[in-house]
Parts: sequence; structure tokens; C-alpha cells
Amino acid sequence: MKKILYMTIGLMTFSTLNVSAQNWKDIRNKAKATAKENASVINPRGSLSEEEIGKGLKEALNQGVKKGVTQLNKKDGYLKDVQIKIPMPVEAKNVESKLRSMGQGEKVDEAIESMNHAAEDAAAGAKDIFVAAIKGMTLTDAMNILKGEDNAATNYLNKVTYAVLAEKFKPVIKVSLDKVGATKHWKTVFGSYNKIPFVTKVNPDLEDYVTEKALNGLFIQVAKEELNIRKNPGARATDLLKKVFGN
Repeated sequence: MKKILYMTIGLMTFSTLNVSAQNWKDIRNKAKATAKENASVINPRGSLSEEEIGKGLKEALNQGVKKGVTQLNKKDGYLKDVQIKIPMPVEAKNVESKLRSMGQGEKVDEAIESMNHAAEDAAAGAKDIFVAAIKGMTLTDAMNILKGEDNAATNYLNKVTYAVLAEKFKPVIKVSLDKVGATKHWKTVFGSYNKIPFVTKVNPDLEDYVTEKALNGLFIQVAKEELNIRKNPGARATDLLKKVFGN
């Protein structure tokens, strides 16, 4: 009788241990699954390697640059955008005011419009320069940009491309200025002003001025596109962008 009792207790103990082990295994698996799920919420990029993140960032920059350049390269891309519209130079404000007061505002408007159209015409030339800069970006650069401010990528592109852009943009701007008639309108405006008695003659460098303003506007537009990709899930056109920047 004792023997049977011991066997029964032994079987019950084994069964209890077996169930406990199975329960523990289930609990452990659920804990791992929960931890993994929480980690993906806290760090949605956790499953991506640094190389994939770098690739995703370059993809985002290429997308933003191409979209930004396309926006500026179309008719009124500069002229109708109050943030980047190219006005008369500060040193020529007296010229503008004086001519408008004399009923020659149309000449001023034509000069302003032609400068902006020249910038729009030249904008297309920036795309290849930007793309080359993005291609040469290091993994460290990419990670710093991803962790940086909302305009970190734009600041990086400004730093590494501005001098090259300015050098290559100026001759393109010159051709564009002539193409859209800006040079003629500029000469008309300042020629008319400089004929007015007793005024201090002024004639700013048209090519330098439009080149500088065109580039400033270009980087403002790129910054808009960068912010859009960072903040707007709908702007992330590929699965990789969604993973890198979060859904």
C-alpha cells in the first residue's frame, strides 16, 4: 500500500513539474515577444542595419532634392513663392521707389519677374550636383543627419555643395538672364534711374545677385522637402523610407 502511495505521489510531482516547466516556457516566449514588440515601438529602426539606414536617408535626400528642384524649375517656381521670390537688391530700393513714383513701375516689375524666371530656368542644373554630394555621403554623415535637427540634411548639403553650386550656377544664370531678357530689363531700370539728375548712380552686379538669391531659394526649398519627409508619413514613398523615418 505504501509502495502504491509513493508511486502516486511521485507521478503527481512529475506531472506538476512538467506542467510548470511548460508554463514557464510559454511565459518566457511571451515575454520575449512582448519585449521585441516594445522595442520596435521605442526604436522602429531597430531591425535595420546602419547601412540600410544610410541607404534610406540617401534615398530620402534624393527624393527631396529632385522634388524641390522640379518645383523651382517650373514657371513661377520662384516668382510666386513669397519665401524665395527674388526682389530688387537692398541697395537698389531707392531706385525702385523713385521709378515707381515716376510712373515707371512696369519697368521695375519686368526686371523683378525676369530675375526670378532666370533663377527658375537655371534651377535644373542643381540636381546633378546635389545627387553627387548625396552619393559621396559617408555612413557617419548619414547617421548624424538622421539624429540631427529637422534641417540637418539641408545644412549638410549647403556645407558641401554651396561653393560648387555657386561656381557652376553663375554661368548658367548668365545664360538664363540673357535668355529671359533679364539683362535688358536690368539695364533699362538702372539706365533710366541713372539719368535722373542729382541721384547717386547705382548698378549692382546682376549675375552675382541673382546667383546668390537663386541658391538661397534653392536651399529653402530643399529644407521644406526635408521637413515634409521627416514629419509627413504620406511623403515617404518607399518601404525603406517608412522604416527609417517611422510609419
